[in-house]
Amino acid sequence: MTLEYPIPWEARAAKKREDTLAKIPAEWRLSAADLEFAAQQRDLTGPFVERFLEPEVIDIVKTDSVPLVNDIRAGKRSAVEVTKAFCKTAAVAHQINNCLLEIFFDAAIKRAEELDEYLRVNGEPVGPLHGLPISLKDQFHVKGVDTTMGYVGWIGGNMGITDPSKTHQVESQITKELLSCGAVLFCKTSVPQTLLIGDTYNNIIGRTLNPHNHHLSCGGSSGGEAALMALRGSTLGVGTDIGGSVRIPAAFCGIFSLKPTPERVSYRDAANTNPGQNTYRSTVGFMSTSLEGCELALKSVLSTRPWVQDPAVVPIPYRQEVLDDVLSRAEASGKVKTGKPLKLGILWRDGAVEPHPPIRRGMAMVAEAVKKAGHKLVDWNPPDHAVAQKIHYSFLLADGARDVHDNLLLSGEPLIADLQAYFNLKDPIPLLEYQDLTVRGLANEQAYSDYWNSLTAEDGQEVDAVIMPVAPHGAVIPGRYYHLGYTEVVNLLNYSAAVIPVTKADKGLDGVDGTYKPVNEVDRANWESYDPEIYHGAPVGVQIVARKFEEEKVLAIAKLVHAALLDVQSA
Repeated sequence: MTLEYPIPWEARAAKKREDTLAKIPAEWRLSAADLEFAAQQRDLTGPFVERFLEPEVIDIVKTDSVPLVNDIRAGKRSAVEVTKAFCKTAAVAHQINNCLLEIFFDAAIKRAEELDEYLRVNGEPVGPLHGLPISLKDQFHVKGVDTTMGYVGWIGGNMGITDPSKTHQVESQITKELLSCGAVLFCKTSVPQTLLIGDTYNNIIGRTLNPHNHHLSCGGSSGGEAALMALRGSTLGVGTDIGGSVRIPAAFCGIFSLKPTPERVSYRDAANTNPGQNTYRSTVGFMSTSLEGCELALKSVLSTRPWVQDPAVVPIPYRQEVLDDVLSRAEASGKVKTGKPLKLGILWRDGAVEPHPPIRRGMAMVAEAVKKAGHKLVDWNPPDHAVAQKIHYSFLLADGARDVHDNLLLSGEPLIADLQAYFNLKDPIPLLEYQDLTVRGLANEQAYSDYWNSLTAEDGQEVDAVIMPVAPHGAVIPGRYYHLGYTEVVNLLNYSAAVIPVTKADKGLDGVDGTYKPVNEVDRANWESYDPEIYHGAPVGVQIVARKFEEEKVLAIAKLVHAALLDVQSA
């Protein structure tokens, strides 16, 4: 059956693009010549994007989240000037790199004015995020603003197929929490259609590319967030992660992220793909230009006691003592103090798909820094990641892509090309098969935990965390992301994870390794896709993985590892 639509999906998408651009003030619009010049650039970050900004704007947007909040609280900067600086930078970022789905700058500036007045009258801030502009992945509802989640059929509303009668009236719980902490919300960032891909492409605004290397992807599904931050259009944002979606774009774009355990942070009233699949839940995560920004976000939202309003949230307050205890084990440089070093596992490869040369080098850099700082490093050889990936992937497709196709039918738009091989409509898996998958998933979690525990016997010290690649490549050529196993396993285990940037691909250092022989067809496709010239300049990041509900611990370990890395690089 062919459905007829009063407005073709292409026209709806084109109108949405026009409406979004119209929300950018005329004085912030770039000329056709500027846009053409930008399209010819390989690297849009740093000096390039700054050519469109005034020195005072650059000074603000190059400042990270915690110093910005401190400056606003101390009266050194106003919330209005900070908000305007990030709104302008975000406007430029969108024009040169197509990263925003929603703009509400006017409301943000009005909010900043109210916050400045509150601080003037009361002499104290509204909360820990007072005056800080925060961007949102386009899954989080803001009253009066669309949430499309990358679907053309959601344009003009924010509830999709769930309850159109509540359009523009619902706010996500985390949106309310951020506002109660004093945040200024100013834009929502692009996502891929379905959310279930490590790239950012939809039929509304097209593809968002990597600001560091325009040949490559910004990652996904929180790709618009990462691209915006790489261009300094935001220092702190909120994303989600069910298969790597705050970790992949962070690594690809050279920023930081935190993936909490599901149910640590509220997902209530946020949009999602296949929301009924909650055996392995998507989790709200944070992305930032600094680890301190991720820490600030987690600490702030937990200060609101989210479990009171959202019964799915586990009532664990922010544990400063856990973070402090880990940090006390090393100097600010990451070097071990007299006492107990960190014991870190390192997974060089998962045995299914070999990391490209830049990832190999990045992992070696981290290992060297950890060792030079005096910490213990042990090779990590856990249960087969391929088993965990297969189980996790089966859950993502458990409904036979019914939810995806129901949302496509709202407008008649097609699946994007990269998804057509995976999300054709099928029958949902039977209940007994679903239950068997659950049992297998639990068994995998238990086997992984048993392996983790077994390494304590070597020296009586438990492994604190594991360092592993985020992907088998740096920021990837669009359409050539063949293997999500490095991130999906962490979702199946429901572990905490943080991402830190390490280096960038360098064609002079990361030549093709002609000695490596791929072990399977996916490995071969990935290995043969590596081109040192194309990948040159791609950020390389690693993920640091701790156990369930160890967000404070993994943040502290990430700080020490990153500090040790910087110490070696500056020597």
